[in-house]
Amino acid sequence: MGQDADVIIVGAGLSGLVAATELTDAGRKVILLDQEPEQSLGGQAFWSLGGLFMVDTPEQRRLRIRDSRELAAQDWFGSAGFDRSEDDWPRRWAQAYLDFASGEKRAWLHGMGMRWFPVVGWAERGGYLASGHGNSVPRFHVTWGTGPGVLEPFLRRLKEAQTRGLIELRFRHRVTALTRGAGAVDGVEGEILEASTVERGAKSSRDVVGAFALKAQAVIVTSGGIGGNHDLVRASWPQRLGAPPRRLLSGVPDHVDGAMLAIAEAAGGRLINGDRMWHYVEGIANWAPIWPLHGIRILPGPSSLWFDARGNRLPVPLFPGFDTLGTLEHIMKTGYDYSWFVLNRSIIAKEFALSGSEQNPDLTGKSWRQVLGRAGGGVPAPVQAFMDKGEDFIVESDFSRLVARMNALAGEALIDEAQLRAEIEARDRALDNPFGKDLQVTALRGARAYLGDRLIRTAKPHRILDPAHGPLIAVRLNILTRKSLGGLMTDLSSRVLDGTGEPVPGLYAAGEAAGFGGGGLHGYRALEGTFLGGCLFSGRTAGRAAAKAVG
Repeated sequence: MGQDADVIIVGAGLSGLVAATELTDAGRKVILLDQEPEQSLGGQAFWSLGGLFMVDTPEQRRLRIRDSRELAAQDWFGSAGFDRSEDDWPRRWAQAYLDFASGEKRAWLHGMGMRWFPVVGWAERGGYLASGHGNSVPRFHVTWGTGPGVLEPFLRRLKEAQTRGLIELRFRHRVTALTRGAGAVDGVEGEILEASTVERGAKSSRDVVGAFALKAQAVIVTSGGIGGNHDLVRASWPQRLGAPPRRLLSGVPDHVDGAMLAIAEAAGGRLINGDRMWHYVEGIANWAPIWPLHGIRILPGPSSLWFDARGNRLPVPLFPGFDTLGTLEHIMKTGYDYSWFVLNRSIIAKEFALSGSEQNPDLTGKSWRQVLGRAGGGVPAPVQAFMDKGEDFIVESDFSRLVARMNALAGEALIDEAQLRAEIEARDRALDNPFGKDLQVTALRGARAYLGDRLIRTAKPHRILDPAHGPLIAVRLNILTRKSLGGLMTDLSSRVLDGTGEPVPGLYAAGEAAGFGGGGLHGYRALEGTFLGGCLFSGRTAGRAAAKAVG
């Protein structure tokens, strides 16, 4: 049987698009398959804030941030905690990615027209010792145009390849098997799903209307992770994070189901680190959902007070924005799968941002006028919409009424009003001097030493219970699924490896399906801004390696 293409790519998200454009730039013929309709081209990246982890950039230097590859490596490996025999390839991928993030990454993307918001964000601050988890400095570069802005240059290159007849896009094609011939993966088989006109991200039909089989010299799997499949998330949940949550929100569309990972494993690929995952603890139910159980993540500044379901303040250093998985572990061990922020209007106006392209119309629409309006001091319109309509938000001027509504929303009277008030008043007294023992207040003051935080991200320290800064706000925070940190083990050419560590001939993987490289280049924890970057790097690597192999 003849070849239908040089390379078949399974999954039309960011890593698939990058691999496809690298292949077509090399003159190779590509078929790009995806089970979703055309309107979902670009996958999860479309919905992202567009944050990219980059090291020692002009944006950082303008803000007097001193960064280096050495400091980034200290942070990365302090967070990753590699400790398994199968971490050899993930560790090598981490080193290669750090070279990329501190080297050609920015120039490569800038050359394709990508630009970044001038204030660099500081995500995953850690709060431990210098060699432990977290970013020592701000490295979160928000792309001008957010997720769509990241996709834009690759979609443009894709169209150029289409005009040259080098790529064919086939939507509603769900792969159910990888085929083998002469000892190598030589194609795919699957089902054709009925056409769908649902909006981007919405759940599409799974009714089958036909079958297909395609042959190629190589197949690249870029199908994503498991975040939309809650059964698989719970089955993979590690004991170290406590019992799996009874209630989960989805930070990714329903089609992120992990099915392709098992198919690649059946073809000989080795899956590793399936218990390593990245789920957020600041999830809120979307008042205007697009996919089932659609949740949005709050990107918090450091001022909100964080309480467990019973009203106990979370321990040091589990402050907003400091340690995602450390906070997740603590929350799950309380016996409840939710927690609370308590804050006020002054804090929410300055410190609350919502993750996602659709929640940031100013950045997504590249409107400086709207950006300046956000900096003007009022509550951003998307945040105000959640205050008005979100089921997890409580806004009250009266403290007693606030606590009563918190207990009513939880369905049981777990929070003692006097105890909660005492915790907040104790914190408020810590503001009487420019020094003190409350480490969250110390961290807040330290954050404001960074110009970017002081300008647009961190409220001036004040008493939360001061009526001048009211009304008071409580936000119920849910566990929100997002990323798989493990995946198919790959070598530095993105070739999928089998159980003996040898490449499966003809099979490559990139993006989340490969743990963003090697089967998990993040180790146990991520530093943020690294998921899109991992898709870019591993997709480029897979495309270039496959182009050479089939040439």
